[in-house]
Amino acid sequence: MGVLEDKSRARLFYKYLSKVYDRINPFIWNEEMRTAAIDLLDIERDDRVLDIGCGTGFGTEGLLEEVDTVYGLDQSPHQLEKAYEKFGKRDGPVNFHLGDAERLPFKDDAFDVVWSSGSIEYWPNPVEALEECRRVAKPGGQVLIVGPNYPNSSVFQKLADAIMLFYDEREADRMFREAGFTDFEHHTMGPDYNPEIAITTVATVPE
Repeated sequence: MGVLEDKSRARLFYKYLSKVYDRINPFIWNEEMRTAAIDLLDIERDDRVLDIGCGTGFGTEGLLEEVDTVYGLDQSPHQLEKAYEKFGKRDGPVNFHLGDAERLPFKDDAFDVVWSSGSIEYWPNPVEALEECRRVAKPGGQVLIVGPNYPNSSVFQKLADAIMLFYDEREADRMFREAGFTDFEHHTMGPDYNPEIAITTVATVPE
C-alpha cells in the first residue's frame, strides 16, 4: 500500500496541496481529458450525478455543463473549501458532503451517474469503494472512474507503488468484477506528453 493510501495522510497531503491544486492539476488532468471522459457517458440534463472525491470541483465543473445539479463528496475539508469558493457552500448547483468513498452517505439506487476522477488512487480499499459506487447507483446506471494508469518503466513502477494506487487494465478488471460489475470497458487518456497517463473505466450497474 502506498503512503497516500492512508486516509489521514491523504487529508494532510491535501491540506497543503489544496493551496495550489488548481494550478498543478491541468498538467495531469486537463479540460480535454475531462471532456473525453464525460463523452463516454450517456447523460441526461435531469440525471442525478454524484462526484466522489470532487476536490476543488474540476470534474464537477464539467459535469455541470451536462446536468443542473451535482452532488459532490470529498474527505478533505481543505479541498471542499476551495470548491465552496467556486460554487457556494449552500443554495448553489452543487450539494456538498464531507465523507468517505468507502462509506457513502447516500441511500441505495440514489444516482443515475456516479463519477470519480483522481480519487481512487487514495482509496485504501478500492473494491469496497467500488461496491459503494454500485450500491448508490441505480440499476442500469453508469459508474465512471478515472485513475492513474500503471507506468511501463520498472523504475516508475516502484515509485508509483510506494506512493499510491496505480493500476492497469488487468487490475481494473479484477477490481470491478470483485465489486459486482459485469459490463464495463476501459479507456486510456492523457495530455500530449503522456497520452496514456490515466485509465478511465465506464461500468453499467447490473439490473
